[in-house]
Amino acid sequence: MNNQMIGKVLQGRYQIVQSLGAGVFGQTYVALDIHYPGKPRCVIKQLKVNNYQSTSYFDEMRLRFLSETQTLQYLGTHNQIPELITCFEENERFYLVQEYIPGHALTAELPMSQQWGHQWSESEVITLLEDALEIIGFVHSQGFIHCDVKPENLIRRAADGKLVLIDFGSIQPIDFSSDTELPISQIPVTSLGYIPPEQFIGQSKPNSDIYALGIIAIQALTGLAPLQLQIDAVSNEIVWRHDHISVSDYLASILSQMIRYNYQDRFQSAHEVLRVIKQMKMENQPGKNIATAASIEDEQNKPSPLLAGLQIGLIINGILIGLGAYSLVNSSPSPSETDVFYQAVQKSQAGDLKQAINLAKSIPADSNVYPEAQASIAEWQEQLQADTEKYLIAEEDLQQGKWSHALRTVPQVPDTAYWQEKTDKLVNKAEADLEAKATALLNKAYAKAENRDFTAALAYLQQIPKESYAGEIVQKKLAEYNQKKQIRSGYFLNKAYRQAAVGDFDGALKLLRKIPKDSEVYAQAQVKVREYTQKLSLREQAQKANQEKIIAARQKNRYQSFNWDSEPGNSLQEVNIRF
Repeated sequence: MNNQMIGKVLQGRYQIVQSLGAGVFGQTYVALDIHYPGKPRCVIKQLKVNNYQSTSYFDEMRLRFLSETQTLQYLGTHNQIPELITCFEENERFYLVQEYIPGHALTAELPMSQQWGHQWSESEVITLLEDALEIIGFVHSQGFIHCDVKPENLIRRAADGKLVLIDFGSIQPIDFSSDTELPISQIPVTSLGYIPPEQFIGQSKPNSDIYALGIIAIQALTGLAPLQLQIDAVSNEIVWRHDHISVSDYLASILSQMIRYNYQDRFQSAHEVLRVIKQMKMENQPGKNIATAASIEDEQNKPSPLLAGLQIGLIINGILIGLGAYSLVNSSPSPSETDVFYQAVQKSQAGDLKQAINLAKSIPADSNVYPEAQASIAEWQEQLQADTEKYLIAEEDLQQGKWSHALRTVPQVPDTAYWQEKTDKLVNKAEADLEAKATALLNKAYAKAENRDFTAALAYLQQIPKESYAGEIVQKKLAEYNQKKQIRSGYFLNKAYRQAAVGDFDGALKLLRKIPKDSEVYAQAQVKVREYTQKLSLREQAQKANQEKIIAARQKNRYQSFNWDSEPGNSLQEVNIRF
């Protein structure tokens, strides 16, 4: 076990506290999110990278890693799949951070041998199948294959006892592809026995996961590890049912059908297995008369016909239900119907939902993939409608001249080949119109700036859409003009102070009124406007009062002069003096 990482902190946030184990394709740890209250646990998966690989290989691996994380992020919406928290690259290593699931792996519950451990009952195995198949069915419905279903990757959640499927893609090699063989040396020891034959030659199918789950169920019933099970030398089928194993013919047939050597002979979907299990449970209800398979021979002499390795068209044995014969094998959809459905899934993943819907609609109602196809059709139709609405909104914005809004809406339309052709034309038109508008506004801003009308220049620049080529220029010019506006506003304020200091309040007010509202000194200028206005008003009142006093004094002086000349005594004295 690699303990070198214990105690290290990744991204300055995730502190490694425990090593969960190493595989061929990476290492898994438990970490604490030290930035989050309570330091909750999470799971860190470090993907292995070969240092000797070329730069181009590393870049390709990075792209595939990012693509894989998108898949994990979407699949994590299922309640029984860990949520992808984040992903990052550090020191040329790729890391996934996922939700930590308190519980234990299924390995803790399965018997390791017939002499050690508790062998499961039939009802316990049925519960296991139903729980796991629901998760696997969801994964398959999204067009993905887990490729490593095993007891280690099935966690019994402590909170509710439900199974949780883990390790999606992180244990697969970066160069794993549909035409690449997977050497046995590249497979973890714990996966051997659960991997079906076709997966060794890089031809994994959705029912490859069904095979692995069937092996787990058989291990639970028999107490035998996968590599301990016998294989028929002629048919290559696994021979697992013996006298000492307590299991009904019905469940035995289901499990045998899940692990057929040829993937074309197995169940083709998780939904199909669930439907058969549901039918089995209905028939096993009290009061039901369940007939076993009419042609299943005495198993003391030879294995069940379902273990004989015959092709689908040659198997005639089945289980009788009610008034008619129900055959597990004959109920399987024909390869063509299954192929059509998975072609539809591939089309949906490529974004061509219309073609996917048309393919799914061509599946006949009597096919076992019909219910799954119908469910997918409903989902795809809903998605197609949502995608179409987003595209139409962008198209309408373009027609109304809302180019920026159109460009912000386009990324919401799925980036697939189907929509790419449509959105490319829309984006090109929007960008062309946007650039023309940006150029015109930029020229107007330059013209206003040359005339030192920075306020108007700013107004034009603020109208330029950020999505245009002029975005970077605009940001620089906005900062430049804003700085000049602030300097100019400060200049007006200081000059107003000087004018007021010499008593020119009228001139000071004229300068203060030139300061724009969005300047830093506007509030201070408004205080001075009120102050100088008040002082100017008081001065005008004082001047008016002084003028009134002067007028009154002048009038009083004239009055006193008039009274002096009119007194008789004064006239006599003046006469006496003269004479």
